[in-house]
Amino acid sequence: MLKKFLILILAGFITGCSTMNVTQYKENEPKLLLEEYFVGETTAYGVFEKRSGEVVNQFKVKITGTFEDNVLTLIEDFEYLNGKVEQRIWKINKLSDGRYEGTTNGVIGIAKGQVSGNAFNWQYVFDTQVGDTSYHLKFDDWMFLQEDGVLINRAHVSKWGFNVGSVTLSFYKNS
Repeated sequence: MLKKFLILILAGFITGCSTMNVTQYKENEPKLLLEEYFVGETTAYGVFEKRSGEVVNQFKVKITGTFEDNVLTLIEDFEYLNGKVEQRIWKINKLSDGRYEGTTNGVIGIAKGQVSGNAFNWQYVFDTQVGDTSYHLKFDDWMFLQEDGVLINRAHVSKWGFNVGSVTLSFYKNS
């Protein structure tokens, strides 16, 4: 029992030492402003991977965004390779100092994020349905705006602090 406890403490220490801070990207270009990038039509392509790296699903998302009264509304229409379709509507409030808070169906509580330079870190707990079972998974999204309007998103997914997989997306602005 003591051995398991020490292993958990060591794992927490190692994980704690590798945490990124969004402000380390404050000088990076092009500057990312969510309310500018996502207004209009955007398309994203992504994959879900298990912690082993095996891709378990692929998807396409058509996103329509509006920004009014400091609220970014994103209507996301998902089409999965396995045939599933779903819609998610985000309401994201722009706060001060590059911070954002948002809600959508499936998010437990409030998603919180911060932008700095070309980077955005977005964290939330999502109620994920797998078969007949529901899991509350923590998402730690990192988005980086690239040249030509490409936005790359890498989400680390965990449960009780343990990695269960990742999501990778590439966003493209529609002309």
